[in-house]
Amino acid sequence: MSTERPKAYYTAVFLQVSFRAIKDSMAGKAGDGLPCWLDTRMLGMLCRDLQACCIETDDQDPAHRPLADARDACDQLLARCPGGLDSTLCHHHLDAILEALGQAITALDRPPSPPDASRWQTASRYLLQGFRRLT
Repeated sequence: MSTERPKAYYTAVFLQVSFRAIKDSMAGKAGDGLPCWLDTRMLGMLCRDLQACCIETDDQDPAHRPLADARDACDQLLARCPGGLDSTLCHHHLDAILEALGQAITALDRPPSPPDASRWQTASRYLLQGFRRLT
């Protein structure tokens, strides 16, 4: 059994940082009613990465539902870009994506399970404990 985090964890962290950067720099101010002009090529690339990350998780994985929610919110955002949203709605979609990614990261950041001990390891540990009792 692997003791590393799943690849989907690192992809989700990358996506969260990327969407946060979009929200902070390109989406305009949340309160203004001006049109929001996002880069649809970059948004499309992130949406594809989000789709791949969602496919990578199993349906029973607790991270699958939040990743699917983030993917759906990203698809909705991409369908209305560029110029189809004002900054308030753009921020609303980005907030939904970021919240779902945060939930997925929390679900994917589970501690790795310890590897199962082999028969030889168990037997040697048992013999060693018995030897220590004798001495």
